[in-house]
Amino acid sequence: MVTNNPQQIPQLKGLADTDLRLLRIFKAVVEAGGFAAAEVGLNISRAAISMAISDLETRLKLRLCIRGRAGFSMTQEGEEVYQSALQLFTAIESFRTDVNSLHNELHGEFNIGITDNLVTMPHMHITNSLGQLKKQGPQVQINISMMPSKGIEQGILDGYLHAGVVTNSHRLPELEYRPLYSERSLLYCSEDHTLFGLDLKSADIRKIATYDAIAPAYAQSAEIKRHYQKLNTTATATDREGIAFLILTGAYIGYLPEHFAQQWVNQQRMRPLLSQHYYFDTDFSVITRKGRRQNSILNYWLKSLKSNNPSPK
Repeated sequence: MVTNNPQQIPQLKGLADTDLRLLRIFKAVVEAGGFAAAEVGLNISRAAISMAISDLETRLKLRLCIRGRAGFSMTQEGEEVYQSALQLFTAIESFRTDVNSLHNELHGEFNIGITDNLVTMPHMHITNSLGQLKKQGPQVQINISMMPSKGIEQGILDGYLHAGVVTNSHRLPELEYRPLYSERSLLYCSEDHTLFGLDLKSADIRKIATYDAIAPAYAQSAEIKRHYQKLNTTATATDREGIAFLILTGAYIGYLPEHFAQQWVNQQRMRPLLSQHYYFDTDFSVITRKGRRQNSILNYWLKSLKSNNPSPK
């Protein structure tokens, strides 16, 4: 039984390796949203996860979460332990980075968040700079997380991401933004759509806007949103791959990055619609945290990125 009397609660005097392992499991469960969802990432059974959380609660003398038929939820103490764990693991990573920077060779982890479907960009700045980093520091462990821009920004603010690649839909004052490149998006239909075989003219602009279209369910700048407001959006998708799925049904038209859609255009499975009228550009930036601690791995990657991208376009 948990008591609020501090004289009756033994104080936590130190952390052992076992405690760190239990905290990492707890962190994974919280971020996955439950025991079942954390099984794959942790590669251990639900029963083992449950036992680890129980051991941690016993160790801390706190109830961290509520699990049952209603689902998983954290207690107030669990939320505070989770936030403290984030700070702890960030401090551990900072210590490792500081020590590794004393060596001539690069050692440690490089955690980067990237928005989806950029690997087909003809400008291989990210790929080339990561390759140079690995060549310079063979012992560096590169960890890529694919996620929306908002999640990347939060990851950098929380300290578990070192850098990210995001769209320029907005800017946070705590972050530094380095222009990377711009991508053009065009409006597409598939080979099974009514518009595919038509010889479209500028006079068909209003006609195109009457067909069912897909809207993105992720953040866009006000300028880009205006392009979607001109369409008859009757479906949504959380990422570009989802938009491509719906376009390929033949029932919808939708915007895709030109470089991403090119594979289907080459196969004659998609075509752009009045590209001189239906298009917009999305700017991307590399972000890092302002006032961050010195990190030799991050510094080398940023330097490599700049050499690959001397004049962002």
